[in-house]
Amino acid sequence: MNQNTNKTVLILGANSDVAKQCIIQYLEKGFSVIAASRNTQSLEDFVTSNNIDSSKITVLYFDAADFDSHQKFYNELPIKPNIAVYAAGFLVDNEKALRDFKGAQQMMITNYMGAVSILNIIAMDEDNRNLERIIGLSSLSGVRGRKSNFVYGSTKAAFTQYLAGLRQELASRKITVNVLVIGYIRTKINEGLELNESLIMEPDYVARFIVNAKSSFSIVPNFKWKIIYHILKVLPESLVAKLP
Repeated sequence: MNQNTNKTVLILGANSDVAKQCIIQYLEKGFSVIAASRNTQSLEDFVTSNNIDSSKITVLYFDAADFDSHQKFYNELPIKPNIAVYAAGFLVDNEKALRDFKGAQQMMITNYMGAVSILNIIAMDEDNRNLERIIGLSSLSGVRGRKSNFVYGSTKAAFTQYLAGLRQELASRKITVNVLVIGYIRTKINEGLELNESLIMEPDYVARFIVNAKSSFSIVPNFKWKIIYHILKVLPESLVAKLP
């Protein structure tokens, strides 16, 4: 339902499957969308194929790894956002990350360093009186270190902790910070992985939790993943070590 909010959401890493669903759902709620990604052509094709009103969406180039460009990118936004969503992500196999630092480094840059760089700029702009919410997409992989994915998980753990502190920093300005702690999603990033089908969520389902975020810091979509999340947090180390 279009609520005619006259508000703007900035989606960073907007080419992901979940982010594209967020674009559709934010537009349905009456938001204008600034969709930013390295692959602007894919976003333009998405806008065309979904018959999205071009007056409601702006597609911009954004590279999470190009830290030096972030201030200029923000300064040149056509309008400063009410909501900022960081959805950029990168994943390589843990074995590869252990043996080839370039893969590990790219995960650190995309999942954490790039996020901190641009979100610091957005958060510290006190002239933007419209900013009301920052949302970051993290992962259950960051809840506890497990031998199958701890390099990737460490980048998500760092991002979650950053967002927790940012929430405290911005509380006095009444700006809400949320983290989506997400399990398996049927997306490009998970193609080819052997995952439990009963636990896989669809991108549009996850997007609903992002678009409808309230005041709670940690948001865990799906009751099964909520149970797993709480178990992981309290599981003794000796049992965590037995997990894959």
